[in-house]
Amino acid sequence: MVSSLGKDLVGIEDLTAQQILSILNTAEPFKEISERRIKKVPVLRGKTIVNLFLEPSTRTRISFEFAEKRLSADTVNINATGSSVVKGETLVDTARNLEAMRIDMVVIRHGSSGAARFLAERIPSNVINAGDGAHEHPTQALLDLLTIRDQKGKIEGLKVCIIGDILHSRVARSNIFGLLKLDAEVGVCGPMTLLPQGIEVLGVKVFRRVEEAIEWADVLNVLRLQLERMKSGFIPSLREYNRFYGVSTARLERAPRDLLVLHPGPMNRGVEIDSAVADGPHSVILKQVTNGVAIRMAVLYLLAGGAPELAEAAKQGGEGEVP
Repeated sequence: MVSSLGKDLVGIEDLTAQQILSILNTAEPFKEISERRIKKVPVLRGKTIVNLFLEPSTRTRISFEFAEKRLSADTVNINATGSSVVKGETLVDTARNLEAMRIDMVVIRHGSSGAARFLAERIPSNVINAGDGAHEHPTQALLDLLTIRDQKGKIEGLKVCIIGDILHSRVARSNIFGLLKLDAEVGVCGPMTLLPQGIEVLGVKVFRRVEEAIEWADVLNVLRLQLERMKSGFIPSLREYNRFYGVSTARLERAPRDLLVLHPGPMNRGVEIDSAVADGPHSVILKQVTNGVAIRMAVLYLLAGGAPELAEAAKQGGEGEVP
């Protein structure tokens, strides 16, 4: 069965605005499941999902696991150290061996850009990209969009500035694609060494100073420095970065409007964001985490062939159950 999203979710760049809205709208009724005493519905009962995380993850991996279990799927979790990849087995051979055990979906995180698409083109199971190198992280962007819409009541016309290490960030790319498709204005801000050359062609506004970004924006999405992807020479020091680009209470107090502050995590407190901001009234960081489970439930449901209009019934365990 071909879903309303197609076979796979590889990136936001591939989706239409209507498909993005369909995911956001489907996630809304699924939020309530996580608030129940018994957090489970039989929507994906009988489906087997493999979480193939070949790169470190905490929030994304656990969020997918919660989403799968709350929809009653059977799950298998594999990481790099526990797989035959360390013995030299290729990604496709790993997936094909899993498919021989009759799985339905693969959620993959991989350190190489394009790994999710490479896999999706070679196996019949649904593939969901949980982050591939510096390419995309579609479900993170979707949960960010849902959080912004929850708090602001809309996305169209909002000014959203992504601050930090844009160059190495898959979150930034997915957010830019999603926000622009939903008619938001998008800005980016960071040191010139951490901004992709020619990023303006994507339709974003570039800010050199964080103060200018804060003055312009309705929403800030603050990114950490991807130190694990850097070799050297991108910034003088973490202290210097915080001095010029850190989001602090003092800077937010000078904003002309009430700003919303997001962060995909993990946070480097005292580097890209001060603790007073992360834990303060502007922050919706924990709401992002909560919304992440609902978004991933929606994506799993839709890729399995669930109908968006039946999501309300599905959360009750009714006719929305995927056959």
